[in-house]
Amino acid sequence: MSDNSLVIIAGRNAVREALERSPASIEKVYLQKEIKGLNPIRNVAIRAGIPVKFLPLSGLQRLAGGVIHQGAIAVESAFSYWNYSKLLSNIASDLNMTRELCPRILLLDGIQDPRNFGAIIRSAVAFDVKGIIVSSHHMAPVSTSTIKSSSGAALRIPIARVGRLADIIPELKERGYYVYGASSTGTISMWDINWQCPVVLIIGSEDRGLYPDTERLCDELFSIPMTGDIESLNASVATGIVLAVASQP
Repeated sequence: MSDNSLVIIAGRNAVREALERSPASIEKVYLQKEIKGLNPIRNVAIRAGIPVKFLPLSGLQRLAGGVIHQGAIAVESAFSYWNYSKLLSNIASDLNMTRELCPRILLLDGIQDPRNFGAIIRSAVAFDVKGIIVSSHHMAPVSTSTIKSSSGAALRIPIARVGRLADIIPELKERGYYVYGASSTGTISMWDINWQCPVVLIIGSEDRGLYPDTERLCDELFSIPMTGDIESLNASVATGIVLAVASQP
């Protein structure tokens, strides 16, 4: 995969069809400034949590590379994300199996740096996380930089992408998972997490943490105790620490 391996979809009908058919694969939508008739595309993209950027005609023409675009372009990732329902079923087919296997799933809520993302994936594979689910909103895609930073681990673990993590957390709970969210204001320490049950671990960005709608749905918020004079850790470092603790007998 090269840095130019993203797929360009041009034309109003083509962009609208891609958004409705496979929104999880769309990285961003570009629309032409000051042109009518593009609001339906914009609205579909926003509902799916896909970033929309308005560009002048010259900007869209550069992206389209000579293809007729009608004021609308979508950028599709060449990386093939898993369908999240298939990912969950692949890990544990039913509630009884979930309880028997006690798998760990990692949810990432707005990690924008692809190198951080890649390092998190590498730790997830190292500590036997069974799958990763990411939000499409303010989230780095699985790009060349991500795969390189993960030392290729991104190709060894199922990764699914959804519009909002908050939309799938209730289903995860129904499937038997206990949901822990990382927060500087967590009510428990990472040492108090019960790793003997099926666990969903949610990590947000270093500067913002979890989105409020995600945080509200967590069963518990936890923090990493620190004795030094520092307020927070890099998201990939924090993830590695917590997963290392989880792997202890």
